[in-house]
Amino acid sequence: MMDAAEFVKIVRGVVGQGDGFVPLHEPCFAGHEWDYVKECIDTGWVSSVGSYVDRFERDLAEYTGVKRAIAVVNGTAALHVCLQLCGVQREDEVLIPALTFIATVNAVSYLGAIPHFVDSEVRTLGLDPAKLGAYLDEIAEVRNGECFNKQTGRVIRAVVPMHTFGHPVDLDTLNEVCGRFSITMIEDAAESLGSFYKGRHTGNHGKMSALSFNGNKVITTGGGGAILTNDENLADLAKHITTTAKVPHRWEFNHDMVGFNYRMPNINAALGCAQLELLPGFIDKKRALAQRYQEAFASVEGIHFVSEPEFAISNYWLNVVLLDPELERLRDNFLAAANDAGLMTRPAWTLMNYLPMFVDCPKMKLPVSMSLEKRLLNIPSSVTI
Repeated sequence: MMDAAEFVKIVRGVVGQGDGFVPLHEPCFAGHEWDYVKECIDTGWVSSVGSYVDRFERDLAEYTGVKRAIAVVNGTAALHVCLQLCGVQREDEVLIPALTFIATVNAVSYLGAIPHFVDSEVRTLGLDPAKLGAYLDEIAEVRNGECFNKQTGRVIRAVVPMHTFGHPVDLDTLNEVCGRFSITMIEDAAESLGSFYKGRHTGNHGKMSALSFNGNKVITTGGGGAILTNDENLADLAKHITTTAKVPHRWEFNHDMVGFNYRMPNINAALGCAQLELLPGFIDKKRALAQRYQEAFASVEGIHFVSEPEFAISNYWLNVVLLDPELERLRDNFLAAANDAGLMTRPAWTLMNYLPMFVDCPKMKLPVSMSLEKRLLNIPSSVTI
């Protein structure tokens, strides 16, 4: 049976680098990043207007296959705008996996809406659409084209699947559930740039979607995010509302609605353009690293490497191993041994329903999420390994 020392030995054998410190995920700048950023500095176009913002949006839309991409300051801002433009209102409920990063839930809270926590599945580590459908059969009803929670009386307006660590959720099944209950799907694709569901890039399946380019993501703009959509009208509105809702004019400052100063600066977009040029190579390297991990853990008892679901191609943003249930009590021993050995390793996020500000929010039974939280380990995943 696997112990902490053997775990460290296996991970170190895959990542190499002697006895040095290995971060969980660090950025890689190996292309035209310096040239593009220097151009911004040399020309003075460093703020929220400049050619690199437009180019980054075009390149991002082309890579992901969506009609429009709108660059913003971070992934949380992107999701906030997606929720608002998809009609989420104060006191609406929004279905969210309990196993997610807090940004997903914060964006719902910004609108005064209520997070409603749902369970995940082991296969994808993300929202379980079949279980969600059965749950809604019990607690929800559709009246006049809206889904109501029979227990709270509130409208269930949207569902936000998060593609956990880059592994796509079962989107076809979720789309069927959304159609049956008149619920809007908004994808939290923050971690899944470079991941595909049945041949289509994530972010193409919801009404709107959000990406993140934080420093630890597959590509980075330092800080940054993007809104993806195939709805041209929503795209125009997203661009308008994220640029303070200013009405175009040569000199006058007129604003026709409450907007947000969520614009991505040109200097960040320049970094993003250079990173996007490298993205296909990054994905190849990350998938090769995942394959090495999978082979290294294949014959080890007590732990298994989480591979992409059969319907998807994953970017393997963060590689994941799961301890068998009988070893979950030793999780922190594994974490301590790895980090003591210079291998940055971390657990899953604390479940959102455990956090004090969300403890009273509605939720379904969460046995899989609770189990995953106790058994999951992220291991070093940088493209430079």
